[in-house]
Amino acid sequence: MLRSLSVSSDRDLVDGLAARARDLWESLAGPGARFATAISAAVSPESHLCPPGWAGLVVIENAVLATAPDHDTARSTEEALGGVPVASLTDSIVLSRRLPGAELRGPATLAYLDPAEFRAWPSDALITPTAPDDLDFRQFVRAADAADVEESGIGELTTSAFAIREHGRVVATAGYHEWPLSTAHLSVLTASAARGRGLARAAASAAVAHAIQQGRLPQWRARIPESRRVARALGFRELWP
Repeated sequence: MLRSLSVSSDRDLVDGLAARARDLWESLAGPGARFATAISAAVSPESHLCPPGWAGLVVIENAVLATAPDHDTARSTEEALGGVPVASLTDSIVLSRRLPGAELRGPATLAYLDPAEFRAWPSDALITPTAPDDLDFRQFVRAADAADVEESGIGELTTSAFAIREHGRVVATAGYHEWPLSTAHLSVLTASAARGRGLARAAASAAVAHAIQQGRLPQWRARIPESRRVARALGFRELWP
């Protein structure tokens, strides 16, 4: 009985996170775009699923949301990906075979956190709120690898960064970008020389705690395994098939 109750509660929690995530991405996709159990690309030139002029795909649980900038691209996307199981629509190998010659960006994994499952990360590091225009923060970002900065999205924060300093210099920081529907899109960056010590988890934990206090849904996007491990350590769930 206890095991059945636990499974039911867990399913309810996942369903709740998935529903909020789908609402968010449908709002970003534009009018008429809806999640479906098979590929169906909505024509949405202003879609925020992807860069302008691109087709975009988002998979949440067992449903896919797709947009295209025009009718021709929508039709060709549906023809190329028709019949592909939803679980395979984020497989870069499958996409490359179905869309030969197309430039691909991603895939990236999305994860979400219910406040009840948040696992704050203990740390002895001093973590302080830092304004995005703070000189030390800006120097930290300028010194980082440009690809790491772009991947982290640390330059898009709309809140204070939660910075860890050592010897007066920022070595790790996290914050979030305020997205629609009370969503907090997390960004985390650690100096290359300071990685492997749990600083990303500590800084991200502070940012997530702040987002939860503000009543926001924490969202984590990751492409590399290390980032995904940080998210899972804090209690995030990856919502994909």
